[in-house]
Amino acid sequence: MQRPVIRITCKMIPALGNTSVRMRDPQRVEETLRCMQKAGLNTLQVISDFDMTLTRFAHNGKRCPTSHNILEISKMISAECKEKLKVLLDKYYPIEIDSSRTIEEKLPLMVEWWTRAHELMMQQKIRKDQLTLAVQESDAMLREGYQEFFDCLNQHSVPLLIFSAGLGDVLEEVVRQAGVFHPNVKVISNYMDFDETGVMTAFKGELIHIYNKREGALLNTGHFEELRSRPNVLLLGDSLGDLTMADGVQEVEEVLKIGFLNDKVDERLPSYLNSYDIVLLEDETMEVPNAILDFLVAD
Repeated sequence: MQRPVIRITCKMIPALGNTSVRMRDPQRVEETLRCMQKAGLNTLQVISDFDMTLTRFAHNGKRCPTSHNILEISKMISAECKEKLKVLLDKYYPIEIDSSRTIEEKLPLMVEWWTRAHELMMQQKIRKDQLTLAVQESDAMLREGYQEFFDCLNQHSVPLLIFSAGLGDVLEEVVRQAGVFHPNVKVISNYMDFDETGVMTAFKGELIHIYNKREGALLNTGHFEELRSRPNVLLLGDSLGDLTMADGVQEVEEVLKIGFLNDKVDERLPSYLNSYDIVLLEDETMEVPNAILDFLVAD
């Protein structure tokens, strides 16, 4: 597919002229950015997925682990359990990224995948005090430019909500070890429940999976209520399920949606262009989000 012409937006933000960038409507992107800049940073909040959005999809040709994968490949998980989890991955991941299936078709299958995977993990007697080492020994990586992204938001007191269907305890450790778990960061995710000896016994609350983030957003309306004065949203995701993460925002005014398209690019590009304002193809950096933040903070 030929890349759309990028007009004036390139002059505003040169990074939007990168070869990895696709936009269905550059004029709308420009208008949204100008409105956001005029309104000021005190009206902005950032809502982002975690796995394969803030973290890399691959590095040097090798897939990077998600927050679930970090546990799955760790020493805390038995060989038998690892094999069972791989069988689930091989079965359900192709369904997740299958552009020919509707979300309604995928939904029960994604619930089935997450539920079965979590049931297997609960049998492993995972220890809370071993999570730090599991993250340290993994190849999990935040995208290049993450420090600038997290630090800029913190410096300007812009709230960052990380909305993840992954493992909250693990992703928090990834962010913490990267040195960017700032006070402006809040996480909504699947958290493990540990007994008094520090052994995992269950998962807390309702299951968050890739296609129920809208329900999760609405259930956490208390968080969004606190941010009622921030009606402008910069949304970052890597799946079509991430598009509803801002549905809990009260009286929303402007939403700019940036989608990282990491896998099966040619097959999935049309649906991403129809859904996201900006689509980044196999881009393992935060260059474009950082350039947008630079534009928004400029006087």
